[in-house]
Amino acid sequence: MNSLTVRMARWSAGHPWRALVGWLLFMALCLGVGSAVGTDSAKTADYRVGEAGRAEAMAAEGHLDRPSTEQILVSALPRSRLRSGGTPLVALDEGPAASAVHELTARMRQLPEVADVAAPVRSSDGRVLMVEVSLKGEELDADHKVGALVAQTRAVQRAHPELLVQETGSASVSKGADQQRDDDLALSEKISLPVTLVTLLIVFGSLTMAAVPLLLALSSIAAAIGLAMVASHLTPDAGVGKNVILMIGLAVGVDYTLFYLKREREERARCGGRLGTEALVELAAATSGRAVVVSGLAVVASTATLYLASDVIFSSLATGTVVVVLVAVASSLTALPALLTVLGRRAERRARRKAEHGRPSRRLRSGGDGRFWSALLRPAARHPLATLCCSTLALLALVLPLTGLKITEMSRDTHSRAIPAMRVYDRLNAEFPERRVTHQVVVQAPAARSAQVTGELRSLARRAAADPLFTDYARVRTAADHRSSTLELRVPYLGDSPQARDSLEHLRHDYLPATVGKVAGARYAVSGDVARYTDYPAHQDGKLPLVMGALLLVTFLMTLYAFRSVVLGLLGVVLNLLSAAASLGLLVLVFQHTWAEGLLHFHSTGSIGSRVPLFLFVILFGLSMDYQVFVVSRIREAVLAGTPARQAVVEGVRRSASVVTSAAVIMTTVFVSFVFLHLIEMKQIGFVLAAAVLLDAFVVRVLILPSALLLLGERAWWPLRPARTATTATNSALVDVG
Repeated sequence: MNSLTVRMARWSAGHPWRALVGWLLFMALCLGVGSAVGTDSAKTADYRVGEAGRAEAMAAEGHLDRPSTEQILVSALPRSRLRSGGTPLVALDEGPAASAVHELTARMRQLPEVADVAAPVRSSDGRVLMVEVSLKGEELDADHKVGALVAQTRAVQRAHPELLVQETGSASVSKGADQQRDDDLALSEKISLPVTLVTLLIVFGSLTMAAVPLLLALSSIAAAIGLAMVASHLTPDAGVGKNVILMIGLAVGVDYTLFYLKREREERARCGGRLGTEALVELAAATSGRAVVVSGLAVVASTATLYLASDVIFSSLATGTVVVVLVAVASSLTALPALLTVLGRRAERRARRKAEHGRPSRRLRSGGDGRFWSALLRPAARHPLATLCCSTLALLALVLPLTGLKITEMSRDTHSRAIPAMRVYDRLNAEFPERRVTHQVVVQAPAARSAQVTGELRSLARRAAADPLFTDYARVRTAADHRSSTLELRVPYLGDSPQARDSLEHLRHDYLPATVGKVAGARYAVSGDVARYTDYPAHQDGKLPLVMGALLLVTFLMTLYAFRSVVLGLLGVVLNLLSAAASLGLLVLVFQHTWAEGLLHFHSTGSIGSRVPLFLFVILFGLSMDYQVFVVSRIREAVLAGTPARQAVVEGVRRSASVVTSAAVIMTTVFVSFVFLHLIEMKQIGFVLAAAVLLDAFVVRVLILPSALLLLGERAWWPLRPARTATTATNSALVDVG
């Protein structure tokens, strides 16, 4: 009872207003400093991985990197029917079209963001004119610059109402996707916050007590956003940090507060007024407070393994999660005891006034051991072996779809067509199929070999032109120092098609070794969208064993630290693996097929986003420790109090079941709200985390874990022998509380 957790709670309970003011100042300081230093966003170079990344770096060295481009389509307004893809069948009036293109070109060339405006290109049927505009600077900077181009496109559209003038491109699509994501997040907040509040109202039966977890979670999120801005100067933000802070922050922030609050109310109901508010807060800190700290550290340690993936997006996700979890733990150790003290003292004063007037005070329910949970635990208590086998087999059945798992990098083609630029992108692909995909071959060689390199690149272009996977387009460029050269080749297939992937394979493994590969001292690589979408999953597969090995080790060590039991450490690893694999199998069953498209409002790509499985395993392993630590802590308390091992398991699970269920419902609500997002990867992440939490809370922690512990008996605590120290530990705790 003299741990750091208890000492912090004791100080906060003794100086509640100082603690609350200090917490508010901390939150304001985090936001203030974060706003002052700003966010260091990831640069183009931060995303480079694999061969495609090497090619882009080589091109950048020779100032031959491809600029970000926007495409503006000029066509006649559709009058009646439309061709598939939304392309108008109306003939283009040459006079107005030429005038619009001339005005568009003049406007674009005046913009400081524009590097070049190409001559207009006509579609094969002559009904659409396309003007390509190149932007200055890095590819990622184009997202901030494209607004000026879109404004000029709209101005030309207003000046020529008889025509259809539309813009698309990587930057305009990205900007539209960002706006859609922001709108989706606002919608998810509107869904998750009220449902969370209603759930807490049901749990506590008091609006004041229900508001406490929500307010602390929101304050933790605010502080974490400010700290994440500061942390971005150590690990650049990939634009997903705020998303994960909102998702994880609300989930764990409410959960940690809920664990603490429920324990304080349980002890208050149990003591029947014999202990004061400060003593109850200390008791909650010594039990649930310790569980919150261990759970938070487990989430942090598990999430930190994402840094081993050497990927800027995973690093950004890890930073956001680590920061918000640490802040949530800090709020539960400082602000929460202070709030409980203020509310507890007010409740005591109200109870005394009622007693003075002869009115009975409302008794608090200890909760956690009702008939419902007794019935739910009955199979594990009476038939542990059968319950363990049946539950495990059910989860293994959900694992089976993993045999058909297909992982792909979610490309621009997977974006929602609710984004206007994506609909124009579809028109562009339909009208100009020869421009759908571009491969860029980059070669570095001694300057003396420049002529030989150029000759071999032209030979490569001739080979590709004879291949039906390529068009006859070829563009060779050489750097000013003659040490770098590039060749651009086009493919008339969509970037996510098998033909586009085959063209990359032919280029890398057949054409390049037979041509440029003959040049002595030459280094070469291929980049482009298809190369990026191919190389990233391969890069991740190479890092997967390292990340998973570290994750399993961290989970084992954290469980060992929490309970001093090797058996529980191994059991925790196995159960987490089973839960995560079953959840991923369920994800495959839903998202790799089309039967749930209408239900969840998505278009199946026949695959799972390349970042989803690893993110699921890492985050779920951390979040599962919430329930693992809380449930096993209650069991351990009973064992230390001298309760027989079998009875301790049933009693510990029953007492913790209601709070674990409430926490799971709240966390599931937060994750389910992300299923309503348009971005397919975020939708998959929200779904799989929600499914994982439900499986973990209702199957693993209520059926499998107690069954396994009942079968293991005292062997579950090896090498610790808690029964031998039970009397000493119990007496010590009673003395400290008294």
